[in-house]
Amino acid sequence: MASLIDINSTNWSLYSIPAAFALVMIPHFYANTAAGKNYDLANPGKTLEHLAKDTTFNKAALARITRAKAAVNNGFETLAFFAGGVVAANAAGVPTAKLNKLALGYLASRVLYNYVYVILQDNKKFAGLRSLIWIVGVSIIFALYISAGNLLNAKLAL
Repeated sequence: MASLIDINSTNWSLYSIPAAFALVMIPHFYANTAAGKNYDLANPGKTLEHLAKDTTFNKAALARITRAKAAVNNGFETLAFFAGGVVAANAAGVPTAKLNKLALGYLASRVLYNYVYVILQDNKKFAGLRSLIWIVGVSIIFALYISAGNLLNAKLAL
């Protein structure tokens, strides 16, 4: 049976960039929805401040929303680095299968990171796992750049 997504001959890596952006935004939408009446569309930056002042709001939910906002910030901190790595690897001619595997690996790391940080980290014992997942995601980004550099250097040596 043929696979729905052919990672060996179809280059999906550039599509992973908007997908990564969407994964960054998921905790943002979660946080704003969970904030309920405390979310002010006219002044969204004040959401956490409004939540902190709302004495009726569940503190565990507030902690989750705070972590979701932090997950968004973290995602944006790595997004440009990831996008640049994908573009560099494409420009250098990194093989399609490798590009796709690295891009999908990064997306998977962001899904896991968001889940562990926002949901599982109600238990602080998962903080180390969150950090490990972040390291995996950043290592994948490094692999994109290193793969591109190695190929370009090999071409220059010819």
